[in-house]
Amino acid sequence: MAAASARQVNIAIIGVGGVGKCFLSQLEQLASRRPDPKLVLTYISSSKKALYSTDHVAIPLAGVTSALAASEQPPLPLPKLVDFLGTSGSKTVLVDNTSSQDVADAYPLFLDRGISVVTPNKKAFSSSYKLWQDIFAAAARSGAKVYHESSVGAGLPVISTLKDLVETGDEVTKIEGVFSGTLSFLFNSFAPVSGGAGGNKWSAEVRRAKELGYTEPDPRDDLNGLDVARKLTILARLAGLPVESPTSFPVQSLIPKELESVGSGDEFLDKLPAFDGQMEDIKAEAEKEGKVVRFVGSIDVATKQVKVGLEKFDKSHPIAALKGSDNIISFYTKRYGSNPLIVQGAGAGGDVTAMGVTSDLLKVLSQIA
Repeated sequence: MAAASARQVNIAIIGVGGVGKCFLSQLEQLASRRPDPKLVLTYISSSKKALYSTDHVAIPLAGVTSALAASEQPPLPLPKLVDFLGTSGSKTVLVDNTSSQDVADAYPLFLDRGISVVTPNKKAFSSSYKLWQDIFAAAARSGAKVYHESSVGAGLPVISTLKDLVETGDEVTKIEGVFSGTLSFLFNSFAPVSGGAGGNKWSAEVRRAKELGYTEPDPRDDLNGLDVARKLTILARLAGLPVESPTSFPVQSLIPKELESVGSGDEFLDKLPAFDGQMEDIKAEAEKEGKVVRFVGSIDVATKQVKVGLEKFDKSHPIAALKGSDNIISFYTKRYGSNPLIVQGAGAGGDVTAMGVTSDLLKVLSQIA
């Protein structure tokens, strides 16, 4: 009898790519493992198709990706989706597994209607400062919740840790770390702590990283530093700095000026070897000081300085000793003194990113159900 009268929370999902598929499988496990509140999928869409019925009938989670692929329904325009979800009569959570600016821009509309949002979408929290303010103001007005752990460091507890530090009254003085799995992998291979002839030429490492699936289809999307700048923008705002946008502070691009405008990622990779000397010089200069070079982001809260770029580190430094494509984020605070609180581990990948989303969904359910 208890199961039949279980409280119900409706779930709407936008985005069924890499992270979206992993999230669906975690949601299916969650729904069977925890029958209360009852999680009911009422809307799911890709960029081209959607599945829903006007009377909010539950969509079975088993086989939902193939059902969506076979659907003839187009996705609802976002304002119509807000109305559709807002009229169901049940508490509703929107899970945005896209990196779409359009969806991000609509968050205040969803939140104002009492629809909670969980998402890995960095753009919502790192675009204009006005959108950030609008999102949290809408949530405050309606009581809807918004969580975005996976917008920084995938499933690593980076945002929740920072929020706890701030909300318990600790004073965060500095945040520093390696925020890109791609650039972590590249520099750990190119300039290993073991030194010497350990690394290949820079262009060869970039090509290998692309072949192994560590980079975007066009590696320039990783090398321009903007992805790291977005993550820094989010953390700086959470630490109390009203950062206007990811382009409002210094971000070092690793793309040679001459290659910024070449037509394709492949052409970029073909022409990159001509510029290997630049990176070799930077590596050799660090070696001379007994250091290694890494691509890091840092936030100095006292001086309000945010920056992204290459820095040299002693070989014994935790940032120098990273392995593979791991992320590391160090929080320097008044309570923790000279030894920072460090969060480290895989900062990319479908399963761990989706885990952050699922964990956020559980937090919302504990507050609204």
